[in-house]
Amino acid sequence: MAIHGTLFHDFRENVSQDPFSLQNKKLLKIQMGYGPVWAKTGSMVAYQGDIRFENKGAGGLGKMFKSAVTGEGVNMMQCTGQGELFVADDAADVQIIYLENDLVSVNGNNVLAFSASIEWDIHRIQARGAAMTGGLYNVSLRGTGYVAIATKGEPVALDVASAPTFGDAQAVVLWTGGVTMDVRVDTGGLRSMVRGGTGETFQMAFGGQGYVLVQPSESVNASGNQQAGKSGSGIGELFS
Repeated sequence: MAIHGTLFHDFRENVSQDPFSLQNKKLLKIQMGYGPVWAKTGSMVAYQGDIRFENKGAGGLGKMFKSAVTGEGVNMMQCTGQGELFVADDAADVQIIYLENDLVSVNGNNVLAFSASIEWDIHRIQARGAAMTGGLYNVSLRGTGYVAIATKGEPVALDVASAPTFGDAQAVVLWTGGVTMDVRVDTGGLRSMVRGGTGETFQMAFGGQGYVLVQPSESVNASGNQQAGKSGSGIGELFS
Protein backbone atom coordinates (compact mmCIF):
# COMPACT_ATOMS: atom_id res chain seq x y z
CA MET A 1 0.00 0.00 0.00
CA ALA A 2 1.19 3.55 -0.76
CA ILE A 3 -0.06 7.14 -0.87
CA HIS A 4 0.27 8.73 -4.28
CA GLY A 5 0.22 12.42 -5.19
CA THR A 6 2.23 15.54 -4.42
CA LEU A 7 0.46 16.63 -1.21
CA PHE A 8 3.32 15.84 1.16
CA HIS A 9 5.89 17.27 -1.24
CA ASP A 10 4.10 20.48 -2.20
CA PHE A 11 3.28 21.37 1.41
CA ARG A 12 6.44 20.13 3.08
CA GLU A 13 7.57 22.13 6.11
CA ASN A 14 9.71 25.18 5.46
CA VAL A 15 13.24 24.37 6.67
CA SER A 16 14.18 27.95 7.54
CA GLN A 17 16.04 28.41 10.82
CA ASP A 18 15.15 32.09 11.12
CA PRO A 19 13.51 33.03 14.44
CA PHE A 20 10.32 34.07 12.58
CA SER A 21 9.61 32.75 9.08
CA LEU A 22 6.60 32.19 6.86
CA GLN A 23 5.56 28.60 6.30
CA ASN A 24 3.19 30.12 3.76
CA LYS A 25 1.57 33.54 3.63
CA LYS A 26 -1.02 32.57 6.26
CA LEU A 27 1.09 30.50 8.66
CA LEU A 28 3.97 31.71 10.84
CA LYS A 29 6.76 29.40 11.98
CA ILE A 30 8.68 30.38 15.13
CA GLN A 31 11.97 28.78 16.16
CA MET A 32 11.76 28.60 19.95
CA GLY A 33 15.52 28.12 20.38
CA TYR A 34 15.95 31.90 20.24
CA GLY A 35 13.97 32.47 23.42
CA PRO A 36 10.40 32.99 24.64
CA VAL A 37 7.80 34.70 22.49
CA TRP A 38 4.39 36.24 22.96
CA ALA A 39 1.59 35.00 20.72
CA LYS A 40 -2.07 35.85 20.44
CA THR A 41 -4.11 33.57 22.69
CA GLY A 42 -5.56 30.70 20.65
CA SER A 43 -3.25 31.27 17.66
CA MET A 44 -1.27 28.02 18.05
CA VAL A 45 -2.16 25.54 15.30
CA ALA A 46 0.72 23.08 15.80
CA TYR A 47 4.13 22.63 17.39
CA GLN A 48 6.97 20.13 17.44
CA GLY A 49 9.16 19.72 20.50
CA ASP A 50 8.56 20.71 24.11
CA ILE A 51 6.71 24.02 24.22
CA ARG A 52 4.62 25.38 27.09
CA PHE A 53 1.90 28.00 26.93
CA GLU A 54 0.83 30.34 29.72
CA ASN A 55 -2.21 32.53 29.21
CA LYS A 56 -1.35 36.06 30.30
CA GLY A 57 -4.63 37.67 29.29
CA ALA A 58 -4.04 41.36 28.67
CA GLY A 59 -0.47 41.05 30.00
CA GLY A 60 -0.50 41.88 33.69
CA LEU A 61 -2.65 43.91 36.08
CA GLY A 62 -1.70 47.25 34.57
CA LYS A 63 -2.60 46.24 31.04
CA MET A 64 -5.71 44.39 32.22
CA PHE A 65 -6.89 47.56 33.94
CA LYS A 66 -6.27 49.61 30.81
CA SER A 67 -8.07 47.01 28.71
CA ALA A 68 -11.12 47.10 30.98
CA VAL A 69 -11.23 50.90 31.00
CA THR A 70 -10.51 51.53 27.32
CA GLY A 71 -12.05 48.47 25.70
CA GLU A 72 -8.76 48.03 23.86
CA GLY A 73 -6.15 45.34 24.24
CA VAL A 74 -5.06 41.96 23.02
CA ASN A 75 -5.04 38.69 24.95
CA MET A 76 -1.57 37.16 24.80
CA MET A 77 0.00 33.87 25.81
CA GLN A 78 3.65 33.43 26.70
CA CYS A 79 5.33 30.58 24.83
CA THR A 80 8.49 28.99 26.20
CA GLY A 81 10.52 25.85 25.52
CA GLN A 82 12.30 24.23 22.61
CA GLY A 83 11.07 23.30 19.18
CA GLU A 84 9.04 24.82 16.37
CA LEU A 85 5.79 26.67 16.90
CA PHE A 86 3.22 27.35 14.19
CA VAL A 87 0.70 30.14 14.69
CA ALA A 88 -2.04 31.66 12.56
CA ASP A 89 -5.11 33.88 12.92
CA ASP A 90 -8.20 32.69 11.06
CA ALA A 91 -6.28 32.24 7.79
CA ALA A 92 -5.32 35.94 7.68
CA ASP A 93 -2.17 36.92 5.81
CA VAL A 94 0.91 37.12 8.04
CA GLN A 95 3.49 39.91 7.76
CA ILE A 96 6.87 39.87 9.55
CA ILE A 97 8.90 42.92 10.53
CA TYR A 98 12.10 43.27 12.53
CA LEU A 99 12.40 46.22 14.88
CA GLU A 100 15.86 47.51 15.71
CA ASN A 101 15.49 49.87 18.65
CA ASP A 102 12.33 51.21 17.05
CA LEU A 103 8.58 51.19 17.59
CA VAL A 104 5.26 50.66 15.86
CA SER A 105 1.73 51.46 16.94
CA VAL A 106 -0.59 48.58 16.06
CA ASN A 107 -4.30 47.87 16.04
CA GLY A 108 -4.67 45.19 18.72
CA ASN A 109 -6.76 43.02 16.40
CA ASN A 110 -3.77 42.64 14.09
CA VAL A 111 -1.12 41.60 16.63
CA LEU A 112 -0.13 37.94 16.10
CA ALA A 113 3.23 37.33 17.80
CA PHE A 114 6.43 39.08 18.86
CA SER A 115 9.75 38.37 20.54
CA ALA A 116 9.86 38.54 24.33
CA SER A 117 12.50 41.27 23.95
CA ILE A 118 9.81 43.61 22.61
CA GLU A 119 8.15 45.85 25.19
CA TRP A 120 4.42 46.28 24.70
CA ASP A 121 1.73 48.42 26.22
CA ILE A 122 -1.70 49.88 25.59
CA HIS A 123 -1.41 53.61 25.05
CA ARG A 124 -3.63 56.57 24.46
CA ILE A 125 -3.01 58.32 21.19
CA GLN A 126 -2.45 62.04 21.57
CA ALA A 127 -4.70 63.43 18.87
CA ARG A 128 -6.83 66.57 18.99
CA GLY A 129 -9.82 64.99 17.31
CA ALA A 130 -9.70 61.91 19.52
CA ALA A 131 -10.20 63.97 22.66
CA MET A 132 -13.74 64.93 21.73
CA THR A 133 -14.90 61.33 21.93
CA GLY A 134 -13.05 60.37 25.08
CA GLY A 135 -9.84 59.04 23.58
CA LEU A 136 -8.30 56.67 21.06
CA TYR A 137 -6.15 53.72 22.10
CA ASN A 138 -3.68 51.41 20.39
CA VAL A 139 -0.98 48.84 21.24
CA SER A 140 2.64 50.01 21.12
CA LEU A 141 5.49 47.59 20.40
CA ARG A 142 8.95 48.93 21.13
CA GLY A 143 12.53 47.65 21.19
CA THR A 144 14.56 45.15 19.19
CA GLY A 145 13.12 41.88 17.93
CA TYR A 146 10.59 40.27 15.61
CA VAL A 147 6.95 41.26 15.24
CA ALA A 148 4.33 39.36 13.24
CA ILE A 149 1.02 40.91 12.36
CA ALA A 150 -2.05 39.41 10.70
CA THR A 151 -3.84 41.34 7.95
CA LYS A 152 -7.09 40.64 6.16
CA GLY A 153 -5.65 40.38 2.67
CA GLU A 154 -2.44 41.87 1.32
CA PRO A 155 -1.83 45.34 2.80
CA VAL A 156 -0.43 48.50 1.29
CA ALA A 157 2.34 50.55 2.95
CA LEU A 158 1.80 54.28 2.42
CA ASP A 159 4.67 56.76 2.76
CA VAL A 160 3.04 59.61 4.67
CA ALA A 161 5.85 62.04 3.80
CA SER A 162 4.98 61.90 0.11
CA ALA A 163 1.44 63.32 0.38
CA PRO A 164 -1.34 64.05 2.91
CA THR A 165 -2.51 60.59 3.98
CA PHE A 166 -5.87 59.51 5.41
CA GLY A 167 -7.22 56.11 6.39
CA ASP A 168 -10.39 54.46 7.61
CA ALA A 169 -9.74 53.71 11.28
CA GLN A 170 -11.01 50.15 10.89
CA ALA A 171 -8.65 49.44 7.99
CA VAL A 172 -5.47 50.99 9.42
CA VAL A 173 -3.22 48.20 10.75
CA LEU A 174 -0.22 50.12 12.11
CA TRP A 175 2.03 53.11 11.73
CA THR A 176 5.74 53.47 12.35
CA GLY A 177 7.68 55.73 14.69
CA GLY A 178 7.93 59.27 13.40
CA VAL A 179 4.36 59.27 12.09
CA THR A 180 1.86 61.67 13.65
CA MET A 181 -1.86 60.93 13.71
CA ASP A 182 -4.93 63.08 14.17
CA VAL A 183 -8.62 62.47 13.70
CA ARG A 184 -10.48 64.23 10.91
CA VAL A 185 -14.25 64.66 11.05
CA ASP A 186 -15.70 64.70 7.53
CA THR A 187 -19.48 64.86 7.31
CA GLY A 188 -19.52 65.49 3.58
CA GLY A 189 -21.41 68.74 4.07
CA LEU A 190 -24.98 69.56 5.11
CA ARG A 191 -26.55 67.86 2.09
CA SER A 192 -24.68 64.63 2.86
CA MET A 193 -25.77 64.81 6.51
CA VAL A 194 -29.43 65.25 5.53
CA ARG A 195 -29.22 62.22 3.26
CA GLY A 196 -27.62 60.12 5.97
CA GLY A 197 -23.97 60.81 5.23
CA THR A 198 -21.38 58.61 3.54
CA GLY A 199 -20.54 56.55 6.62
CA GLU A 200 -16.96 57.87 6.44
CA THR A 201 -17.41 60.41 9.24
CA PHE A 202 -14.18 59.77 11.13
CA GLN A 203 -10.87 59.46 9.30
CA MET A 204 -7.35 59.07 10.60
CA ALA A 205 -5.04 61.77 9.23
CA PHE A 206 -1.31 61.03 9.14
CA GLY A 207 1.77 63.20 8.77
CA GLY A 208 5.43 63.25 9.68
CA GLN A 209 7.97 60.71 8.46
CA GLY A 210 7.30 56.99 8.09
CA TYR A 211 4.70 54.51 6.90
CA VAL A 212 1.09 53.62 7.53
CA LEU A 213 -0.02 50.06 6.78
CA VAL A 214 -3.60 49.62 5.58
CA GLN A 215 -5.41 46.33 4.98
CA PRO A 216 -8.04 45.89 2.22
CA SER A 217 -10.74 45.07 4.76
CA GLU A 218 -12.51 46.73 7.64
CA SER A 219 -12.78 45.08 11.05
CA VAL A 220 -16.01 43.22 11.71
CA ASN A 221 -17.03 41.92 15.12
CA ALA A 222 -18.15 38.39 15.93
CA SER A 223 -21.83 39.11 15.27
CA GLY A 224 -21.01 40.29 11.75
CA ASN A 225 -21.76 43.94 12.46
CA GLN A 226 -19.22 46.58 11.65
CA GLN A 227 -17.57 48.09 14.68
CA ALA A 228 -18.31 51.57 15.94
CA GLY A 229 -16.97 54.48 13.96
CA LYS A 230 -18.98 54.20 10.79
CA SER A 231 -22.07 55.03 12.80
CA GLY A 232 -20.25 57.80 14.62
CA SER A 233 -20.95 56.29 18.04
CA GLY A 234 -17.43 56.80 19.38
CA ILE A 235 -13.86 56.67 18.14
CA GLY A 236 -12.72 55.07 21.37
CA GLU A 237 -14.40 51.83 20.25
CA LEU A 238 -12.73 51.60 16.84
CA PHE A 239 -9.93 49.31 17.99
CA SER A 240 -11.67 46.65 20.07
